[in-house]
Amino acid sequence: MRQNLAFRLKMAKQKGELCAREHGFTALAVDPFAIAAKHDIEVGAKADVSEGVSGMLLRHGNAFGILYSTFITSEGFQRFSVAHELAHYFLEGHVDHVLPEDGMHVSEAGFTSGNPYELEADQFAAGLLMPSEFFKPALRRRPAGFATIEALSSLAHTSLTATAIRCAELSDDALAAIISTGPTVDFCFLSDAIKSLPQLTWIRKGTPVPADTVTARFNASRQRVLSAERDADDIDVTTWLGGNQHAKVTEEAIGLGGYGKTLTLLYSETLGQSGVDPSDEDEEQDLAEKWTPRFRR
Repeated sequence: MRQNLAFRLKMAKQKGELCAREHGFTALAVDPFAIAAKHDIEVGAKADVSEGVSGMLLRHGNAFGILYSTFITSEGFQRFSVAHELAHYFLEGHVDHVLPEDGMHVSEAGFTSGNPYELEADQFAAGLLMPSEFFKPALRRRPAGFATIEALSSLAHTSLTATAIRCAELSDDALAAIISTGPTVDFCFLSDAIKSLPQLTWIRKGTPVPADTVTARFNASRQRVLSAERDADDIDVTTWLGGNQHAKVTEEAIGLGGYGKTLTLLYSETLGQSGVDPSDEDEEQDLAEKWTPRFRR
């Protein structure tokens, strides 16, 4: 069952990448609004929705529409919301499951779901907006760090969070992208190079933010998070990841403003080796747990 879910999520991301190519995109940024228009799917903004609602897929017979929430003003979040709803339209079996009759399917931002259809839609959206064949060459031309996340976010018109996670997936460098709220980790992605560290401790949802880190000090002041401030310092990688290989990495903490969360990057251009495949269990855990949040900033 776990292997089947991991395979489904991997295939959903690849189908998102294929969708970008099939619609004529040859570079970043991929425009989900243009793709919707090619299929006569009307897309509109909707302000008067409940907090947390990110998007809606509408159906009337064989006609479809998408509404995206403007409650979160981030362009990257809104584009991801549209791409997520497009996934339900394009992925086999989704319409029959989430919207079998005329009506409306609602997605909620930041809602942790074990529903494989919602997880597949997130993976499709990530692949559609940041296809590896376009994203990885741009990533390779830049050094690890927040400046690269910002540059690629601007290039792809994606949120900082989504961009950081995609960088961790595709980077040849040792890179961890961690989202936290106050004293608690929400989710984490590790690059293959950082996964190669011996006996590291996998950072799971609900793990406490380690004491005496930039992030712990940063999150102690909610105002710094809301003001989108930043802080950085060097730290021993074992402070975050455990294991038995001591090495210096850079830790950057970036407040995500009204989202109320912090993006933390741990990175080194010399640590670890890329090309190490995670175990099936870790891969499934990555995909099923860590792509569930919608990306706001």
